[in-house]
Amino acid sequence: MKKLLQAEELAQLAIGILGLYLQPLHFSWWLWVILFLAPDISMLGYLANTAIGAYAYNLIHHKLTGVWVLIAGYLLHDDIAVFIGILLFAHSCFDRVFGYGLKYTDDFKHTHLGMIGNKPRNE
Repeated sequence: MKKLLQAEELAQLAIGILGLYLQPLHFSWWLWVILFLAPDISMLGYLANTAIGAYAYNLIHHKLTGVWVLIAGYLLHDDIAVFIGILLFAHSCFDRVFGYGLKYTDDFKHTHLGMIGNKPRNE
């Protein structure tokens, strides 16, 4: 099942990357890398405590956040908001491919996909 979920996330990631490529905004390749990883700044919430960290991480890494920003940008004819929405969505898919799911408030490694770093029971 894990491989099937990873394949689904990879397909969504590919769609997100295609969407980013088709945007009218163009950047240097090194800036793409920085922008693509920028949502991980939300992990700074863990400096306060695990609950704040989990809420901040989940807000930015929830796919629906990206979809809502994308829709708002589309309706407002705001290319930057559309770009940010697609970027948030694609980044969330990228994280899910590697097993980084939405966080529970008790521990950074406790995600909706299971514990990070532990081998799954049924692979």
